[in-house]
Amino acid sequence: MTASTATPSSYRQARLPAHLALRIALAARALKSVDTARLLRALIAAVGEPITEARLAKLRTTRLRARLLEVSSGEAPPAPISERQLQIALGLLKGRGVSMPEEPLPTPRPYRDGELPDSVRVACSSDNGERLDGLFSNCARFLIYQISPAECRLIDVRQPGPGRDDEDRHAARAALVADCQLLYTLSIGGPAAAKVIRAGVHPVKLGRPVPAREVAEELQRVLATAPPPWLAKAMGAKPGERLRYTTDHSG
Repeated sequence: MTASTATPSSYRQARLPAHLALRIALAARALKSVDTARLLRALIAAVGEPITEARLAKLRTTRLRARLLEVSSGEAPPAPISERQLQIALGLLKGRGVSMPEEPLPTPRPYRDGELPDSVRVACSSDNGERLDGLFSNCARFLIYQISPAECRLIDVRQPGPGRDDEDRHAARAALVADCQLLYTLSIGGPAAAKVIRAGVHPVKLGRPVPAREVAEELQRVLATAPPPWLAKAMGAKPGERLRYTTDHSG
């Protein structure tokens, strides 16, 4: 679904990510009397722009119902929507029971050291497409972003090798991302986190799958304002000073 099928002007030239477009279309179908364009307007009113997976995760049925009624003002109102319909639609919007075909791997762009001033290098553990949806210990690949206040660029896709029987798997994976300042992952155990920290990388656990680019672009916005102490520390502190790892990207 492209924005050209919806009425909000800010979406006319933009394209929703395929997984979000699918969720919105399925949710509109579950609501029966609400078309996709009306639901899209309601979602913008409810969560703001751009519509992201993280914002949809915080949406509640009461707010969704209120915004659907609000955007229907002056139009033919939809038929009454049951609480059950709302719950099903909200579950679909949050991705429950929605599966996408395996996404193609993103294509990295060229990068030369020093090309993006004041930038940090970030690794995201990934199993599918450009998604942060893998565990550090067994993810299929690491997506590597170079992020400055002005630009967010995917510069590499690194796949851990099969490894030798006598090889320390966690140490090998830590070495693979050792040129990064930050590692975002769904989960990482204490011993593995210690190896990542010794490699000079600050691990950050998110706990739920999200598009990797959303995380990278949010970090870009943070860099453009003022990095919080934990980020400044990760960017400049010595590895031995980082004895604990962050449980989310705000702490």
